[in-house]
Amino acid sequence: MKKDKVAPPAGIPIAEPLEVKMGGKERVFDIDAPQLPAWIEDNKLTAGGYPYDKKLKSEEYDETLVSLQIELVKAQAWLQASGERVMALFEGRDAAGKGGTIFALHQFLNPRSAHNVALTKPTETERGQWYFQRYVVHFPSAGSLTSFDRSWYNRAGVEPVMGFCTPEQHENFLDEVPHFEKMIHNEGIHFFKIWLDIGRETQLARFYDRRHSPLKNWKFSPIDIAGVNKWDDYTKARDEMFRRTHTNHAPWIIVRANDKRRARLAVIRRILRALPYEGRDLDVIGKEDGKIIGEGPSFVGLK
Repeated sequence: MKKDKVAPPAGIPIAEPLEVKMGGKERVFDIDAPQLPAWIEDNKLTAGGYPYDKKLKSEEYDETLVSLQIELVKAQAWLQASGERVMALFEGRDAAGKGGTIFALHQFLNPRSAHNVALTKPTETERGQWYFQRYVVHFPSAGSLTSFDRSWYNRAGVEPVMGFCTPEQHENFLDEVPHFEKMIHNEGIHFFKIWLDIGRETQLARFYDRRHSPLKNWKFSPIDIAGVNKWDDYTKARDEMFRRTHTNHAPWIIVRANDKRRARLAVIRRILRALPYEGRDLDVIGKEDGKIIGEGPSFVGLK
């Protein structure tokens, strides 16, 4: 018996079914359908060549996360004692898992010296400023850690794909950002640029979950729907960004993030292994999983 469509939560407009071309096949994605179609459900973890066909077990994840978070607390104490500074940018497609990863990073840190920045669209005043200006005011001071849930790299992805900046502004950004990040490096800030990479079916499944969740539907926006058929455009923009802005002083750390649990552990592990904090226990931190974390364009198959 065919099930009726599910009405979206109050305040969320009904979305028309979208025609999506994937793997040479024309598909229909109806986000208000009562259940995910099999072509998404069966591939949401392994999409895009993800190397695992099962999620990390929750027991292993929970135990490892606590151990790493204890190390993060030690690292924060070192920051406060030494005056060192840490800054981490979290980038990725919509629904890549940025928010959950940032939460895991910050969960047990003292919020007085560990901040997350998630800026809204620029105000009229900010649009008249130097592009980087509104981000610089949030940079960490001595002894602090600052993360950005999206950053100046909006101008390398969302803005050009959705038409929110001109081609000239996009090109100028790609030319300027390596020099801007060289200044960050020269200032002595421990700087991490993290890209969470997900497969297409993974993204569609997460959009569906957001749409139908009474706790997460606020995350679902018209931009999400508008971007569904711009997957290839976003891929092209991402690849150009990697080629132009991956440098020795500010490398792109790329994490395959179809499994949120593995991704969160990989990100925290990379940050901890890079910080020379007092009492660091490398045995507890553990080795990196080279199947899901790497650096630069070559990690996603670019030359």
